Amino acid sequence: MAIVIKQKNLPKPDKSLKGFDGINRYWDRQRELFSAKILPGEYYVTTQDELIITVLGSCVSACVRDPAMRIGGMNHFMLPSGGVDSRDVANEATRYGNFAMEKLINDVLKNGGRRDKLEIKVFGGGNVLKNMGATDIGGRNIQFVREYLKTEGFKIVAEDLGDVHPRKVVYDPISGKVQVKKLRRLHNDTVTQRELGYRKKIEEKPVAGDIELFD
Repeated sequence: MAIVIKQKNLPKPDKSLKGFDGINRYWDRQRELFSAKILPGEYYVTTQDELIITVLGSCVSACVRDPAMRIGGMNHFMLPSGGVDSRDVANEATRYGNFAMEKLINDVLKNGGRRDKLEIKVFGGGNVLKNMGATDIGGRNIQFVREYLKTEGFKIVAEDLGDVHPRKVVYDPISGKVQVKKLRRLHNDTVTQRELGYRKKIEEKPVAGDIELFD
């Protein structure tokens, strides 16, 4: 006689903010919260009690929130090939970083956040592609995000950058708490192959246009 195990009905997530319907959101049984999983090139902003999760190799993620307004988000980006020169923020490499940072910050501000209240934490930039003949992409990403935030007048309140290992980042934009797990042993090269594919994609596709931060 077969034994049927009835699963508890899972809750349904509230509707996401406009523009984020395509982000993968799922019920995290362990944490008993909904989680939004972002991939390279994506970002997510929320006002709900939910987590934002990503896995970083040489890419960088910025976690941005307004604690008073209970809104925050996270991005996941990489610079294409080319140098980082803070004196020339319009060069082809930094345009991609600018785009990723400005999209995230602007969506936090558009949905109620205040620029002078933003709390920013940054993660990633591991030198994980060193065995594939690549330059220190992670180091360039770290240099960019630090220079960008300094130029825009933002202070980094916490960071976990560099090293040679990928890391899993779990961000709670309501409390501001971040959990980081170094992935010292990977059973496959999913992270590396995903980032190499992302790098190729951004080098082949130009940035759509320039955007500016608004207050």
